[in-house]
Amino acid sequence: MIFDKTGTLTQGKFGVTDVLIFDNQLEKEELLEYAASLESHSEHPIAKGIVAAAKKIIPPEGFQAIPGSGAQGKVNGKSVKVVSPRYIKENNLPVDDNAVAKFHEQGKTVVFVLLEGKTAAAIALADLIRPEAKNAIAGLQATGIKCMMLTGDNRLVAKWVSDEIGLDEYFAEVLPQQKAQKVKEVQSRGYVVAMTGDGINDAPALAQADVGIAVGAGTDVAIESADIILVRSNPDDVLGIIELAKATYRKLVQNLAWATGYNALAIPLAAGVLYNTGIIVSPAIGAVLMSLSTVIVAINARLLKLKK
Repeated sequence: MIFDKTGTLTQGKFGVTDVLIFDNQLEKEELLEYAASLESHSEHPIAKGIVAAAKKIIPPEGFQAIPGSGAQGKVNGKSVKVVSPRYIKENNLPVDDNAVAKFHEQGKTVVFVLLEGKTAAAIALADLIRPEAKNAIAGLQATGIKCMMLTGDNRLVAKWVSDEIGLDEYFAEVLPQQKAQKVKEVQSRGYVVAMTGDGINDAPALAQADVGIAVGAGTDVAIESADIILVRSNPDDVLGIIELAKATYRKLVQNLAWATGYNALAIPLAAGVLYNTGIIVSPAIGAVLMSLSTVIVAINARLLKLKK
């Protein structure tokens, strides 16, 4: 099973993953409140991610953008700045470089919060992983299916996502036109490949895969290229598809076995094979018994709904 990353395993939007506080007198929620209140006046994706992480927003005063570096203003009478690493470097402000370096190694975006001119915290943001992704991957692996990921992001980001949700393999820095080729490459190893994606760039890969799965929030092109369309953008539903397919196949085999065995017995009986013993099946009874076979098969098929 190959997954596209953005919008499939992840939510496709920035969110706060870590908050590193340098001032021991501050609590995480309080720090986020200061940062989010200031960023509430910004339309930048990073700003929106910080605002979404805070529980309370206080209208800032004197909001000003710092060109190319962040924003500043006052929140609750305190001077607050949310700035980039470049601003920190240019102004020679002290930070714990080793702790921040870990975020960069994971491919995360880092901004710094300054309170009254002092570096108070570092906030790490990344494309948020869907809560259901880890459970879906574990469920697929439990059935013997290898799980892989395709992404155009760099290797640091890809490795972080892979480690977080437990993928077997990932392909990073894949250009849109290379996705179908990567699917073909996996197929050349002898695997039957299913591809799950949602974007225009995923359409060729969905078509190349043995089974293409488009998530419900995907583009029309991706949906047209897929064999299966998920109503929700939930990786857990991929596991549900496989379970449904297996259950359906079991019912098919059961009904085929029943119908074959029933007819192998009933047809000779209706043809009069036991006539000499006095057992005769009239056409009317034969019709009833034939209908009974159909009813039993239909009931067995309906029992599929009872299986979760």
